[in-house]
Amino acid sequence: MKLNHLVIIPDGNRRWAKQNILEAAKGHEQGAFQLEKLYKKIVEMEIPYFSFWGASYDNLTKRSPFEIENLLRIMHDEFEKLLNDKEIIEKEINVNFIGRWKEVFNKDTQEIINKIIEKTKNNKKLYLTFLLAYNGTDEMIDAIKTIKKKNLEVTKENIKSCLWTRNLPEVDLVIRTGSGKDPHNSAGFMMWDTAYSQLYFTETLFPDFNEKELEEIIQNFNLRERRHGK
Repeated sequence: MKLNHLVIIPDGNRRWAKQNILEAAKGHEQGAFQLEKLYKKIVEMEIPYFSFWGASYDNLTKRSPFEIENLLRIMHDEFEKLLNDKEIIEKEINVNFIGRWKEVFNKDTQEIINKIIEKTKNNKKLYLTFLLAYNGTDEMIDAIKTIKKKNLEVTKENIKSCLWTRNLPEVDLVIRTGSGKDPHNSAGFMMWDTAYSQLYFTETLFPDFNEKELEEIIQNFNLRERRHGK
């Protein structure tokens, strides 16, 4: 079975910081650094679609003002680096952003995000998607409202066409780090697109989740058979 769409839910940044007697911001910074390395591996493996849940809406609105400020700063810096990364053009990477990020990011960060989208919109080889200020429940509610507004028949095709993730294929594999002892989903994450996904929960906290473990998980996935309920 060939992996087409991989999702990573990065759990454990704050726990990693606590274990290392550091502020939460240091955990998020290390998580961002780890993501850079992981994505280089994903590009090397030529996985067509990779989606990364950068933060839920609750993460960016209900945590302490100090932590939220640091999260937004770290994301701004990472997106600025991405905008200037020559590899996104060389490797033909299409970068997109899904969620309510326009409600929480300042204008400077929004401008960087829009520049990334514009710069990569014609790239068609690999697809990198950041889910930011994203809750699956918000996505589904918005889809239902759109169906109602357009007076559409309720079909699988019409539901998919009204989702924020309408341009993404179904998810093959979801990896959630830092949750091996507490396997769970959160905020209805991509509830429509993960209906038949394979799920992998690892105890490794995200700042320690490395390329070797990622590769082992993907190799294991490639040996599986997806049945889609059959």
